[in-house]
Amino acid sequence: MRETELYAPVKAFLEAQGYEVKSEIKDCDVVAVRDGAEPVIVELKLQLSLALLLQGVDRQSISDHVYVAVPEGKGARWRGQVKDAVRLCRRLGLGLLSVRNGAVLAHLDPGTYAPRKYKKRRDLLLREFQNRVGDPNTGGQVKRKIITAYRQDALRIAMHIADVGSVKPSVARDDLGVVKAAAILQADHYGWFERIERGVYGLRPHGIAALETYCDVVALLKT
Repeated sequence: MRETELYAPVKAFLEAQGYEVKSEIKDCDVVAVRDGAEPVIVELKLQLSLALLLQGVDRQSISDHVYVAVPEGKGARWRGQVKDAVRLCRRLGLGLLSVRNGAVLAHLDPGTYAPRKYKKRRDLLLREFQNRVGDPNTGGQVKRKIITAYRQDALRIAMHIADVGSVKPSVARDDLGVVKAAAILQADHYGWFERIERGVYGLRPHGIAALETYCDVVALLKT
């Protein structure tokens, strides 16, 4: 499909709603006018792209009613792309159209975006921020696991076991200040801990290796 092939279906779609439609007006691909109302502008491209979205945002200096239009794709990949595109276009206040076999589907109309805030997610974010000791990660890191407050607590327990040989969950909770010590030891998400006897845990080889892998965090936790 060529970009020009998108025009006829989009024009017919708008004309069916009572608009008079013309193309290539002052750098706008499609302009539709109805009863003196604010014009509708549609920018056409062969694929969803940053360039298309920037073009749409630029046209918002002319009108609040701006759409971007692309050919409709197929399969799960397209469904994923259009879902993400709808989310992004909603944030930008843009409408989104797709064209397939001469038919136009409106996925989203232009409108003012008011993001919904999730208090639970914000509270979890702030709790993780407050509970994490220091700043042990580097933004964008990929080669090492992210150091979370949970991992720091697991390292505290591992450090204690390495020093004294074993630990009880109650000791880790009360003496080390690890509130979720029992859950960390019992779940053993990292494969660091082993149950020696009822209520007593030791350190696996993976746990000993972790203290070396995260030696910088261990040093931070000791301060």
